[in-house]
Amino acid sequence: MNDESVFIDPRKRRARVAVIGAGIMGANHVRIALQSTRIDLVAVVDQDLERARALTQDRQVLISSNIGDIAELADLAVVAVPTACHLDVATSVAEMGIDLLVEKPLAGSSIDAKKICDSARKNGVMLAVGHVERFNAAIAELHKFVEQPIHIHARRISPFSARISDGVIFDLMIHDLDIILALAGPNAAVTHVSGICRAVKGTSEDLASVTLRFDSGLTATLDTSRLGQQKQRSLEITQDDTVIVADLLRQDITIHRMARHEYLAEDGARYRTSSVVEIPFLDTRGEPLANELDHVAMCSMTRSKPRVNGETAVRTIELAEAIVAAVAR
Repeated sequence: MNDESVFIDPRKRRARVAVIGAGIMGANHVRIALQSTRIDLVAVVDQDLERARALTQDRQVLISSNIGDIAELADLAVVAVPTACHLDVATSVAEMGIDLLVEKPLAGSSIDAKKICDSARKNGVMLAVGHVERFNAAIAELHKFVEQPIHIHARRISPFSARISDGVIFDLMIHDLDIILALAGPNAAVTHVSGICRAVKGTSEDLASVTLRFDSGLTATLDTSRLGQQKQRSLEITQDDTVIVADLLRQDITIHRMARHEYLAEDGARYRTSSVVEIPFLDTRGEPLANELDHVAMCSMTRSKPRVNGETAVRTIELAEAIVAAVAR
């Protein structure tokens, strides 16, 4: 008998994933996990057992209302419960030694977000945060074309949804804050925040327009609303000789390059070429949430750092808090 242990490449292992929360986001994670070739869905946890069971398509999956039942069963848990429950659920999962993917925002405050990070660190588990726009093709490959941004204009407009209780800063704008902080760089500091917000449908802000200035000189404007008639998701990045437009709904990038050239024709007429439009091919395709879940599962198996970790998410929440304080005056 050969006593040598058999090496299994962790990149070829299927991650055992539990989804906690069977609401809209949890349902999407369950759907993707059932379709993925890198994941085995092992459990769905929710207080509504019938709703959880209906998501699993009669697969052999544990259905439970008790988080403790996933201990020894899962490598990775997706926390897709309401934000107010993130701290209790995430710390409980971390104490079981199970890796975490927590939906955005990591917590309702930077204080609670830091507690989740501390728990993950203490228990030696990976912590990823579900800022899914990072896995949109237009954002995932944006770094290839952005060198020295001067100004960034983000627009995120949605129709009204009565089921959302969070204000637009923590619900919608936080996606663009995460992207802008990534483009600004890990050491860039925000030195100025100003803007306005309006609460129209309820007590939390339904629209907000915000201006940021960084110590590097970069400025950014963010227009966010849930009072629109149609969805808009775009970033326009101004550089010295280019303007880059990322359409997050179409998942494409358009580069407007300022290449001015003048010449005279034989008859004395003056001609000018003022710009060139480029639409680069993007290698990254597919549903962003599926790309995210596969990425996090691979990080869990290989012990790699996820694209959006806890510390990154805390920085984004701290900026969101600063914006709420500034525009609510």
